[in-house]
Amino acid sequence: MESATRIKDVVKLINNGEQKIVVLSAMSGTTNSLVEIADYFYKNNSSGALEKINLLEHKYIDVIHELYATEKQTSKALEIIHNIFEYLRSFSKSVFTIFEEKAILAQGELLSTNMFQLYLEEQGISSILISALDFMRIDKNSEPDTAFIAENLKRILKESPKADIYITQGYICRNFYGEIDNLQRGGSDYTASLIGAAIKAKEIQIWTDIDGMHNNDPRYVENTKPVPMLHFEEAAELAYFGAKILHPTCILPAKLNNIPVRLLNTMEPKAHGTLISNKSINGVIEAVAAKDGITAIKIKSSRMLLAHGFLRKVFEIFETHQTSIDMITTSEVGVSVTIDNNRRLAEIVNDLKKFGTVTVDKDMVIVCVVGDMPYQQVGFQAKIVSALKDIPIRMISYGGSNYNVSILVSAKDKKRTLNALSEAIFN
Repeated sequence: MESATRIKDVVKLINNGEQKIVVLSAMSGTTNSLVEIADYFYKNNSSGALEKINLLEHKYIDVIHELYATEKQTSKALEIIHNIFEYLRSFSKSVFTIFEEKAILAQGELLSTNMFQLYLEEQGISSILISALDFMRIDKNSEPDTAFIAENLKRILKESPKADIYITQGYICRNFYGEIDNLQRGGSDYTASLIGAAIKAKEIQIWTDIDGMHNNDPRYVENTKPVPMLHFEEAAELAYFGAKILHPTCILPAKLNNIPVRLLNTMEPKAHGTLISNKSINGVIEAVAAKDGITAIKIKSSRMLLAHGFLRKVFEIFETHQTSIDMITTSEVGVSVTIDNNRRLAEIVNDLKKFGTVTVDKDMVIVCVVGDMPYQQVGFQAKIVSALKDIPIRMISYGGSNYNVSILVSAKDKKRTLNALSEAIFN
């Protein structure tokens, strides 16, 4: 939601007579502004923070005057907004830590949901605002406390069982100690998936400005199309390897509870979008995605053949430096891995040199081909490889799952690779 007009459009989408819980993010640009405000407070620059707070408040005042038709709702909204921004200003008088930062970041969702609820009220729509801070909680490991979420959400819903629409905040929660925190991964989508799992929803819908997951990246390939149906595993692979419409973690609660997730477009509400479930179309390649900023590391060791525990020692180095591995291929004399975080690259390479010769290739891209591809079904491997006969391939990985073939190429060959695969697979 980026304006009063978009808020009104969203209300039209959800007001269809079906009982539902609606999870809202902050208005467009708000979270970035709040991050900037917190940064000023961290730097003890209260005047800079207060200036940014004033600018953001004026933006909301403008939206309020455009959104509401009655003086009554306008006054209510202005009072709520005033109180929230006064709360933000209060941080200039206190010590500022990460706890205060998280409290500031939570205000974006509190602003949007309060304004949204007041507009529903003005339109005479049966609705109730419920606070995510009353039921959404993470544990000591920053993972969602699903039992707590389900128990407390059901209790809250029983207190007002007849409302058509329940409005709540995405992204924000409380931690194990009761402090304001956030879910980090997946944001509001993750909240929606956790809520859907908690109440055993019929379906979880995620509305964005894109009509589902496309079969390739429309920024590099022409005439891409939305994929009508994906298996949860396929969607997770696409999300991890470049499909920004969805965070790979956020659909896990839905998958575990067998609740379908539908990706829909607020700009084209009648479009089918993408339905994600535990069903898949056998033997069909569905989509291609790419993940940028990849570094390949090859460790070559003549001792590897005879040395048990070699791979364990290699993996321990990456674990020590808190760097995850995307792809891995092995041979009798070496192992190649890829990483997407170069922050500790120098230390990793230095430690790996104890075990062999190390070669590093930067500016690489992982191109991932996703679909139902069991090894018993012949042909898809040849189709993928033959499509790339003129493109230098650094690594190929298949077998970790039946849903993904990953190919590592140079960044300069990314566009050519995506188009070659589209031509061979979809056209």
